[in-house]
Amino acid sequence: MSNQNLFVALRDAFPADLDRTALETDDGLTYSWRDLDRATAMMANLLDSLELPAASRIAVQVEKSVEAMVLYLATLRAGHVFLPLNTAYQSAEIEYFIGNAEPAVVVCSPQNHGWVSKIAFTAGTKYVLTLGDDRSGSLLERAAHQSDHHTPAVRQDDDVAAILYTSGTTGRSKGAMLTHGNMRTNAVMLRDYWQWQPDDVLIHALPIFHVHGLFVAIHGALINGSKMIWLSRFDPRRVIAKFPEATVFMGVPTLYVRMLAEPTLTLAQTAHMRLFIAGSAPLLIETFTDWQRRTGHTILERYGMSETVMLTSNPCGPDARYGGATERRGGTVGFPLPGVTLRVVEDDGKAVSPGEIGGIQVRGPNVFKGYWRMPEKTAEEFTADGFFKTGDVGKVDADGYVTIVGRSKDLIISGGYNVYPAEIEGTINEMPGVAESAVVGVPHPDFGEAGVAVIIARPGATVQPERVIADLKARLANFKIPKRCFVVNELPRNTMGKVQKNLLRERYKSEFA
Repeated sequence: MSNQNLFVALRDAFPADLDRTALETDDGLTYSWRDLDRATAMMANLLDSLELPAASRIAVQVEKSVEAMVLYLATLRAGHVFLPLNTAYQSAEIEYFIGNAEPAVVVCSPQNHGWVSKIAFTAGTKYVLTLGDDRSGSLLERAAHQSDHHTPAVRQDDDVAAILYTSGTTGRSKGAMLTHGNMRTNAVMLRDYWQWQPDDVLIHALPIFHVHGLFVAIHGALINGSKMIWLSRFDPRRVIAKFPEATVFMGVPTLYVRMLAEPTLTLAQTAHMRLFIAGSAPLLIETFTDWQRRTGHTILERYGMSETVMLTSNPCGPDARYGGATERRGGTVGFPLPGVTLRVVEDDGKAVSPGEIGGIQVRGPNVFKGYWRMPEKTAEEFTADGFFKTGDVGKVDADGYVTIVGRSKDLIISGGYNVYPAEIEGTINEMPGVAESAVVGVPHPDFGEAGVAVIIARPGATVQPERVIADLKARLANFKIPKRCFVVNELPRNTMGKVQKNLLRERYKSEFA
């Protein structure tokens, strides 16, 4: 049987001339395709030398760097399972993930080695290595002594390649297992659907600990043999300055809002660009139309999630399945991608009519294998006929365009990051003087959505909103922190006593207008 390791598919797409530039960084470094092949081989040989159990988890919490991407590819190459962790996560969060995933290796930033290694060794992790964004750390020091030749481990489509955790510090946080087949088929499909060209150049300005930056962007460039302009962090002026050297940009809506605030964003500056893609959060129609007016380009909005990689996309060129449709419609996420079946159903599973709202369910080769060590939860999230219940609520119009209208599970998507209110509420409810809290997401012009915390104080107690925010910042990742906090006398409830969050969202919907 052939080797279906995702790394092999990516490496097979490298250009024939391996000395061509594969990446160019914002601090002036260039990496050739040969450099990528050699570096991944050396790191994979290092992992092999540790004699890890087959398909070991490699947990990684480091700042963005080309070497961090190389570590991801080397993990695939060696046949292990990559576990990316948001750099904003604090000790309680890391303790949960390491305890749950039981990684054989943890790689962290040098400055975090003290506290991360303590957590990892306590949990039974054997190896803790460091990797800095300045190419420092024990990982590179040890890999430097390894051979630059490596035969990729044999893996099949159904073997797990990565585990992506939903945000959280409790049992609510689930590890979605994505296989080599899930990600390879999605990468090939997107290469075709987004009509990647031989001379395309991608500006990579996203973080690399979630689906958008790590899989959609990196896989997209690699599976097409395309050069990446690699920016360690998003800076609107720097990105705009790079447009004449590039053809493709991927970003969350927040990034487009920030670029629109720059006077250097003009028709002339974006003339060389071919494709602007947005996802990870809803794109406001104002942003969509402002971008068209300023640049002459129509943003292509798409929809995916940690459990499925990409599911739908507005057309890049004519879509023969939908009468040759080419229109990118603002406010929609386009059509189900080729190979993906999407349906909208009522609570009882009955299909709704076109234009009617219901729960979105999907099936396809990109849909994940299940949740790590949660067979009951996995079974609960799939229908009897194999469809995954996304938890999103939406509709499909008569022309086939999909629109997402919200979440069935109160999820807040702020700046492209998933925020789970239950986790924040649990933390607030432990604070002195707090009787109960509710966290809801409301529209925000920059982040798409932002959290608002509404609190009831205990009788006789005084709760200071600014103190609540400060305490949260000491305990949770910054992207989870509500932007506003209010102390009220009571929360709206239904006859069953459940807090009516829809009424809270309505009450505070203009908070950031």
